[in-house]
Amino acid sequence: MPEPEPDHSVPRNYVPLDPRSLRGLAHPLRMRLLSSLRHDGSATASQLAERLGESSGATSYHLRQLAAHGFVEDDPGRGKGRERWWKASVDRTRFNDSLLTDPDPAVRGAADLFMHEVATIHTQEVGTWLGTAREWPEEWRRSSDLSDWTLRLTSAQASELNEKVHELIESYRDVKPAEGGGPETEAKTAQVRMHLHAFPRSTD
Repeated sequence: MPEPEPDHSVPRNYVPLDPRSLRGLAHPLRMRLLSSLRHDGSATASQLAERLGESSGATSYHLRQLAAHGFVEDDPGRGKGRERWWKASVDRTRFNDSLLTDPDPAVRGAADLFMHEVATIHTQEVGTWLGTAREWPEEWRRSSDLSDWTLRLTSAQASELNEKVHELIESYRDVKPAEGGGPETEAKTAQVRMHLHAFPRSTD
């Protein structure tokens, strides 16, 4: 029997948020910890505390809470003795908008906090780029983008557009730097953050 074709519409190694896992993640420090482990790699609670300007006691506690909900786990390939290293166990999370209208007010509150924290993180990342752009080579400054558009669409068309943009971005996930590229080409790469915000607005 042939293997089924992979579903490219579903991100690899992602976890869909449900009421329980949402409440385990919807905390500003937990979201920052998970984001740091995803983007910067494995770290100890002390390293994360220094990186995020928090106490190691706070980072240790919230890492354990993230682990209890399956977002992070031990990194057995790192550390010596009693030193405990953590890594992200999922690449991405998927938010279901039904959480915003859940019958449980605690879930609705967690959903609001989660979404606002995502927006805060995006704003901070853009601010960091703007504050440090002059330190990057001109080629990277030219390749950055802060654009916006206003379109008149139906909700179905907006959903279709989002799906196409997601598919395009995902198609670059495994793209090699360049044909025949060696260490020099690899050294020219950098993590590139892509933000996508799409929402209707009232014109009254």
